[in-house]
Amino acid sequence: MELETTFYKPDGDGPFPIALINHGKEPGSPSLQGRSRPAIAARYFLQRGYAVVVPMRRGFSKSGGNYMGAGCDVTSNGRMQADDVAAVLDYVLAQPWADKDRIVVLGQSHGGWTTLAFGEKNYPGVKALINFAGGLRQVSCPDWEGGLARGAADYAKKTRLPSLWFYGDNDSYFQPETYRSMFERYTANGGQAHLVSFGVFGSDSHRMFASRAGAPIWQPEVSKLLASVGLPSEPIGRYAKFAMAKSVAVPPKTHFAKLEDESQLPFVGDTGRAGYKVYLTKPLPRSFAVAPNGAWGWADGGEDPLARSLTNCNRKGKAECKLYSVDDFLVWQPN
Repeated sequence: MELETTFYKPDGDGPFPIALINHGKEPGSPSLQGRSRPAIAARYFLQRGYAVVVPMRRGFSKSGGNYMGAGCDVTSNGRMQADDVAAVLDYVLAQPWADKDRIVVLGQSHGGWTTLAFGEKNYPGVKALINFAGGLRQVSCPDWEGGLARGAADYAKKTRLPSLWFYGDNDSYFQPETYRSMFERYTANGGQAHLVSFGVFGSDSHRMFASRAGAPIWQPEVSKLLASVGLPSEPIGRYAKFAMAKSVAVPPKTHFAKLEDESQLPFVGDTGRAGYKVYLTKPLPRSFAVAPNGAWGWADGGEDPLARSLTNCNRKGKAECKLYSVDDFLVWQPN
């Protein structure tokens, strides 16, 4: 069975330390989920000389097999996902460019939960785990939040690796009491973990990891963790080209309207408002732009969505397009 995997590698033959990034689970069929390309995180690690590996687990995107759900047994779900992570690492470490002794594994949302489950394996060469808003929201399952706490406790009993956890207080998936219970049960059962509870972030702290605005929250903490376990933690001069690409400056956040209220969009007609509703379903990073003549455009993911949304808008906007929304907040300033 093949697992679709994206590789980001520095120049040269290596061996490079490895950063493996586990993706989340979007609503709907996993097979329809797009390939994960976490550009902001990839650039962070590339600057420090890491090769970055981003696998799509079984049943996601173009990977083979079927998604392994395990029903309401969220603990088993994580363990089955973790088996795919181990299989990908087995392949990666057979490559001549991979450093078998310097590995960090991280993930966001369902990928964060997968990362915690993977910790049970104490995989040789892995030095640390990083969990960004990890878990699986299953509201149709009885006591699903308690299941996350019990699963975290089970994972901790076998895990001997240090971990770093990031959660915010306005997370649309997990309430503060949910992640705090997970963390308390994890550490009470022997898990080595440090929790960064960063409070409110935008309109949804679940999206912090993918947002440019989130980088100042997580990157210094991750650098400290990497240094503490003997992994590269500071940018390396010869990899400076992997620094974040120059971008259109993010305008200040405004309170022009509610983010989700498409009726407040200036200039555009029904088609533009419908396009904005689609835009709001897209993952971060993302950006939406409008022009006085009714033109509009948006972009998500990849490099510099702000510039790309302006470019898309200006195809009909006569170079008069301005940013309306960035990530999960508004930046529109009426004249």
